[in-house]
Amino acid sequence: MIKMNVLVLLTAFHVVAAFTAAGTPSSPAFTDRPRKTAVYSTLEAPIQTKTKAPVFDEVCDTTGVTLTRFMNEVAMLNPELKELTTLFGAIDTACKAISNLVKRSQLPSSETLGYQGEVNVQGEDQKKLDVITNDLLKRALRFTGRLGVLASEEEDTPVDLIGKDFQAEREIIIEDSGKYVAVFDPLDGSSNVDAGIPTGTIIGVYEHDENCALDPECIDDDCTEQEAACLANTLQPGTNLIAAAYCLYSSSTFLALTLGNGVYIFTLDEAIGEFVLSKPRVRIPETSSIYSFNEANFEMWDKPMRETVQKWRAGTGASGKQFSSRYIGSMVGDVHRTLLYGGVFGYPGDSKNPNGKLRLLYEGAPMSFIMEQAGGLATTGTERVMEITPRIVHQRVPVIMGSKKDVQEVMDAYANSQTQ
Repeated sequence: MIKMNVLVLLTAFHVVAAFTAAGTPSSPAFTDRPRKTAVYSTLEAPIQTKTKAPVFDEVCDTTGVTLTRFMNEVAMLNPELKELTTLFGAIDTACKAISNLVKRSQLPSSETLGYQGEVNVQGEDQKKLDVITNDLLKRALRFTGRLGVLASEEEDTPVDLIGKDFQAEREIIIEDSGKYVAVFDPLDGSSNVDAGIPTGTIIGVYEHDENCALDPECIDDDCTEQEAACLANTLQPGTNLIAAAYCLYSSSTFLALTLGNGVYIFTLDEAIGEFVLSKPRVRIPETSSIYSFNEANFEMWDKPMRETVQKWRAGTGASGKQFSSRYIGSMVGDVHRTLLYGGVFGYPGDSKNPNGKLRLLYEGAPMSFIMEQAGGLATTGTERVMEITPRIVHQRVPVIMGSKKDVQEVMDAYANSQTQ
């Protein structure tokens, strides 16, 4: 039953892709109409990244515009991002499919209930939904023809989506024709699905190294070296991100994205089957009175983190406000609330997990990109998350992100502890 659902949904993707292609910026119907729109950059202050921020116009700020229309407008104004339209078409469809699977997962007839019986590379038990959503995203992205390499939480190593051996289990495959590298966590917070708690998908997109080239005549070790060089495409710092997005499966299905020029949140209108823009140019409040941490680990945190949280509890911190604790346990859900209401979300390192538990490449960096584009900060306590270059695909890193002034208070506490 589940395989049939996934097949139908991916078939629908081809229909959507064909429809989108007819209305892309290259079509006469799209380009010949007169335009009288102001072009502008939405960011109040430039964020330090190695990629160029795109320009938007007022269409991109129009509440109710669909994601497809939004991406077409972006592509017309920024021709270098034209191929992202196809990529986000796949992400759009995959998020709709995953949302449907999550909603139906608790029905007695559902084949997504329970565990897969395998453990992923993180040492975590894989739920059936983990495996299904991972496969769904890979297949949806595969058909775009825009990706060279992909890395996922559920894969031991980076994989390609286009090669002839695509379905070979846990095999490294490279296709050097794609323009982008995608990294993702297919179902963040999947352990909460059975309790009906919000879950989400996290996605980051980098540019694919044009120097990645495979010699079809290579054999054995020579091929391995070339593959290793190409797979290094995934080990890029967050400052190289072209785009980042998350989908939240909750009271509604939300898709938040940034292309390096602000954060835009779309809400799925199930009546028409489209993501429509509901919150353009999201800006996180500079300060708040909410923190979101797993306080069961409080005694294991290092001194600067403990002291800062103690001050927030007592109302003796920099803002003078007494903070409240709000913690869901799903990163996407906690970060989404933090973006809208302000505050601080974090999973700091502790004596048991010195490097925290969040993965840098496909959790920490993409969500930090989104947070910074909304006017917030993201740090490990001592360094900017976006500037860390991963050493391995599944590297973990402490993460503290949220309202600028509140996160700065954490950073100051760490800085002061190093000077004492």
